[in-house]
Amino acid sequence: MQVLVRDNNVDQALRVLKKKLQREGVFREMKTRRAFEKPSEKRAREKAEAVRRARKAARKLAQREGLLKKR
Repeated sequence: MQVLVRDNNVDQALRVLKKKLQREGVFREMKTRRAFEKPSEKRAREKAEAVRRARKAARKLAQREGLLKKR
């Protein structure tokens, strides 16, 4: 990953870097690796994430078809 520093503006470069890391999911990965996660907790978390993704996809599809109003 690479971020260009323009005009010695390190603050802007740091903001860009943070945004890129956030988009890649690095912070979430670091948080999950901070402590050991039991296999049962991992399964429950992954299942909850899958349910969340499925609901989001269904909501987007319903919005595209005009069944739901956009927020």
